[in-house]
Amino acid sequence: MIKGISLFANVGIAETYLRDVGVDIVIANEMLEERAKFYKHLYPSCKMITGDITNKIIFEQIIKESEEQNVEFILATPPCQGMSLAGSKDPDDERNYLIIWVVKAIKRLKPKYALIENVTQQLKTQIRVKGKSIGIPDYIKAELGVDYNINKDQILNTKYYGVPQQRKRAIILLARKDTNKLWEFPPKEKKIVTLEEAIGDLPSLDPEVREKEYRNFFPAFEKKKRKGLAVSKWHFPPKHVWRNVEVMMHTPTGCSARKNPVYFPKKPDGTMVGGAPRTYMRMDWEKPAPTVTRYNSTISSFQNVHPGRKIEGTNLYSDARVLTILELLRITTLPDDWNIPEWASIPLIRDVIGEGIPPLAVKKIVKQLDIK
Repeated sequence: MIKGISLFANVGIAETYLRDVGVDIVIANEMLEERAKFYKHLYPSCKMITGDITNKIIFEQIIKESEEQNVEFILATPPCQGMSLAGSKDPDDERNYLIIWVVKAIKRLKPKYALIENVTQQLKTQIRVKGKSIGIPDYIKAELGVDYNINKDQILNTKYYGVPQQRKRAIILLARKDTNKLWEFPPKEKKIVTLEEAIGDLPSLDPEVREKEYRNFFPAFEKKKRKGLAVSKWHFPPKHVWRNVEVMMHTPTGCSARKNPVYFPKKPDGTMVGGAPRTYMRMDWEKPAPTVTRYNSTISSFQNVHPGRKIEGTNLYSDARVLTILELLRITTLPDDWNIPEWASIPLIRDVIGEGIPPLAVKKIVKQLDIK
């Protein structure tokens, strides 16, 4: 077992199974207090340093604590909103420059191994260093390539590693040269886990319609809700407005309500609302889920809606809703009994899951190191 640090830790999703493969995260850093509190609830024995890594006092505390603990592994997942297709894609976003602080930490601590994870756009993002523009991968190679072996293939899709979610990520793996290890991704697995396999056993749920006058469309709502809660406190109906529920009731599995001839998302004047083709779209039972984002509570966002099933004797489809938190846990490969703190709000829980990398994929990557 070696000791590690998690930078930009979120609530610790990525490190969920790291102890199983020889890495004990003993220090973590997270800027947002609410997430740091969540992290401490999940990992009470880990030293959490709450604050901005770009603050010199915080950075030096990170280095000092890591040196004292003899940290040999760095896990770094800096915020991606400046690069993400779902974000601003602003080349001058200050969050793009957080990679510099990761590199500084690696140079100071000289760990045996480091895993840097972000959106795939990171591999094409330019930053300005000493007045010159340089791509992030080239910057990492220039700063660390002398002392570290760096993996060649740097884009990983989690669906090839037992994760029922298609999530492409840029992952840069560093192994200090004196370890004599070339750290690469494990071979892709032939078996792809589908949504049917991941969540198909869970009870069907009707959405909780915000407008009371439309709730009579779901006479079995309470009965279904009780069945869901009997499975887990986190399998309960999401809330939606009727106009979104109605169009999804008429939308088949794997399809977008935008393709419906009558029941499509409308503006007050009856014309279709704007948006991308994959919005107001149901998932497909026979495929992994699409990438979960922090907007996973919204029907109108990218392919967020439960696959549903044809209701016998009608042209309607069940489960006109987004996924429950339990369903999100499963497609993220978090355990059903993930120790969510009682005080955490539903928006916070959905946000942190949407921003976390599936931990089963991280476990399989780190297992390649065969740490004793």
